[in-house]
Amino acid sequence: MKIYNTLTRKKEEFKEQKKGVVKFYCCGPTVYNLIHIGNARPICVCDVIRRYLEHEGFEVIYVQNFTDIDDKIIKKANEEKTDYLTISRRYIEEYKKDAEGLNIKSATINPLATENIDYMLKIISSLINNSYAYKSESSGDVYFDVSKFKDYGKLSGQSLENLESGARIDVDEYKKSPLDFVLWKKAKEGEPFWDSPFGKGRPGWHIECSAMVYRYLGETIDIHFGGQDLIFPHHENEIAQSESFTGKKLSNYWMHNGYINVNNQKMSKSLNNFFTVRDVAKEYGYEVVRYFLLSSHYRSPLNYSEETLLQCKNSLERLYSCRNNLDFLAENSSNEENREHQALLEKLETYKKDFLCALEDDFNTADAIAALFNLTKKINTIVSEGKELSKAFLQNAMKIFDELCEILGFCFAKNKEKLDDDVKKLIIEREEARKNKDWKLSDSLREKIERMGVKLEDTKNGVKWSKV
Repeated sequence: MKIYNTLTRKKEEFKEQKKGVVKFYCCGPTVYNLIHIGNARPICVCDVIRRYLEHEGFEVIYVQNFTDIDDKIIKKANEEKTDYLTISRRYIEEYKKDAEGLNIKSATINPLATENIDYMLKIISSLINNSYAYKSESSGDVYFDVSKFKDYGKLSGQSLENLESGARIDVDEYKKSPLDFVLWKKAKEGEPFWDSPFGKGRPGWHIECSAMVYRYLGETIDIHFGGQDLIFPHHENEIAQSESFTGKKLSNYWMHNGYINVNNQKMSKSLNNFFTVRDVAKEYGYEVVRYFLLSSHYRSPLNYSEETLLQCKNSLERLYSCRNNLDFLAENSSNEENREHQALLEKLETYKKDFLCALEDDFNTADAIAALFNLTKKINTIVSEGKELSKAFLQNAMKIFDELCEILGFCFAKNKEKLDDDVKKLIIEREEARKNKDWKLSDSLREKIERMGVKLEDTKNGVKWSKV
């Protein structure tokens, strides 16, 4: 398995630290609003990475945090004349609704930043004692001194001089250098605060993730994931403060997904050109959103459009149609397995191999989806030839199909729809009418059933129905 490592800017063979165990951290949302589909991309990609690793037999310790104290949360609370806890708790619950809709597996741990203040204070105190950080006597804030970390800029691939001259950084007269970043903010009137050796205040954003990685996963982890926009300054700063604290490498592999664009502009809340997952799902369904977010390689930019979403919806319908056909035929088949069926099954296994090879190569979900559709096309071809297929073959074909869909998190809404008892009775009556060649009654019952929202299809294996 190979992963593109942002730190080295090349694909590397993946080697876990502890055999069979992967320590995996993904930067989660700042909970002051509903998540938009740009926020959802890393969440969905990480979910597939985790599913694939677990499929391959790894134990995955997956941590995704919630940033529940931040300037944006405080601003939102002030606007609504409430407190930060009310805002953060509300949007954590809203996030969970969207995550469930997107079929995201629950993280091993979903820590809150505010649950880890003690760990942040431990790290900051150590950084001050070892001269990596300083308290501004003028502002009362504590800053990390980037000049003391010789590898600063290694993730973004820029020198300290280039970063100082070209980066978008906050100008602050209390810092020794423009690139120095805040670890602890002195309390302001009306804002939440915690007691600390440096005075009452609250943590800076970057220290939060370092503390949670350290507490739940240890000094060095296997994979750290986030959006491309987090490379600098967030992840660069995480590396600086964590590695200065532990003296160890923070993460062996750094992974970053590309932007989502709307009209060739990066989707973001600051540009006000974002679409929430909730709103898009109301129009197209959560599964279409998930499919869209996985339809391109995670490092590639992804262009949002209604046309693309409709294409994704149609693609999912093809998958469901294939799965439903297999299910229907398996239920109605009593044929025995034969050698020809075994050869067909071996052919289907080659598509599974292609699928897994795609994910093994830097989690290429686009190629994996292509392999899934090659599998679907072959199954549809076999079914359309009208040969008598055995129950065993059909069940094994379903098993392969379901295995691949499970890794991508697709077809999770495939639970069979249930028919009302009244509709069931009408279908039975219609079957009796057809046996008796009473075509007038049969047609009348079909029309009645369709008015009740159920479409019928007569096949040589029996009648198929679907909700409309």
